[in-house]
Amino acid sequence: MQSDKCTTKLRSGLFGVLLEEFINDYKTIGYSDLTLEGYIGSISHFEWWLNQKGVSIETINEQVLVLFENHRCTCPHTNNNHSRVTQSVFRRVKRFVDYLQKREIIKTIASVVDEIPYPEVSNFREWLLQSRGLSMKTIERYERLINRLLPKLGFDTSKYTAQMIREIVIKEVNECSRAQAKTIVTAFRSYLRFLASEGRSSPFLMNAVPTIPEWRLSSMPRYLDEDEIKRVIDACDLNTKQGIRDRAILLLLSRLGLRAGDVFSLRLEDLDWSMGIIRVYGKSRSEVLLPLPQDVGDAILLYLEKARPLVTIDKVFLCLNAPYRSLGTSSLVSCIVSSALRRAGIENPPSRGAHLLRHSAATMMLRSGSSLETISAILRHRSVDMTGYYAKVDFNMLRKIAQPWPGERQ
Repeated sequence: MQSDKCTTKLRSGLFGVLLEEFINDYKTIGYSDLTLEGYIGSISHFEWWLNQKGVSIETINEQVLVLFENHRCTCPHTNNNHSRVTQSVFRRVKRFVDYLQKREIIKTIASVVDEIPYPEVSNFREWLLQSRGLSMKTIERYERLINRLLPKLGFDTSKYTAQMIREIVIKEVNECSRAQAKTIVTAFRSYLRFLASEGRSSPFLMNAVPTIPEWRLSSMPRYLDEDEIKRVIDACDLNTKQGIRDRAILLLLSRLGLRAGDVFSLRLEDLDWSMGIIRVYGKSRSEVLLPLPQDVGDAILLYLEKARPLVTIDKVFLCLNAPYRSLGTSSLVSCIVSSALRRAGIENPPSRGAHLLRHSAATMMLRSGSSLETISAILRHRSVDMTGYYAKVDFNMLRKIAQPWPGERQ
């Protein structure tokens, strides 16, 4: 593909050397020549359209991208039978525009999700990050909720009253599910705590936020038994790179009870092979060292040697197709678990996410005789009371302490 004729074509257009450098960068991270030709065609299509509209590179913005995506396509040499640009073409163009942003050729195009219209929310974001140690995903969720509530509250914090706060929150939570309601209440209570820390409101206002009713430890743990866990792990095809990677992830989840975010965030430097330990950063960025079981270590080592792309990315688990990158979000770890359950033929599992294996790990440790304190340390619970949730599945122990029903014959 990189012939002199092709290079001349890349440099002769509106984007010039920028497109050539973009293509070369994508080639180094594993894109095939055939895929890169598709990128050249899509970006050339965008380039032709920009020329027709008289738009310069520096003025490309969100509106320009929307117009390009929705224009009735009669552009020459596109072989496009659709009335609009196809999504594959638009995705390629969007990635090239993102590249131009990183090179600071054009201004950053902020998405709606990332906008922070109010200064208070910007300060709240920094406080959550520095003082509370929350993940960026949680912080962004809180931001969206507070941005939505602020116009109803007003910006003069001295006028906040308990009645006002209670009425606004009750109205919000009545229009959503229980899970969403809990998130709204938690985010709003955090925001009031932030205002109190800066002396801008009374700390007692936090008590005005209503509590969502929840009966703690009322449900049963959702878990798989030992044979089902073995089936899920054995269903990974070790003749494929995906099977090798997925098996290492499933073993981490089922042996150490890691969360999906733990696996997603795991870095190469967190694996200490000489000491046989793994470093995990839990909630609030707390650092914990856990023992690395032999079978888990062997599975990770096999993945690093046989399946992991040879790229300079510090995350342990990567996507296996170009462009090589981290898994994107922790939800993809749960998708791997869901796919493994289907391959293993486990019908109607209690749940399909990564937490199912965490529950299963705790249950198996308890049944094998581990104490609640030991399990709590491995799962990194803040309190042993949280680990007591799993005691309800230890039926042998429950039979020993169960009292006879009143009036039952002895």
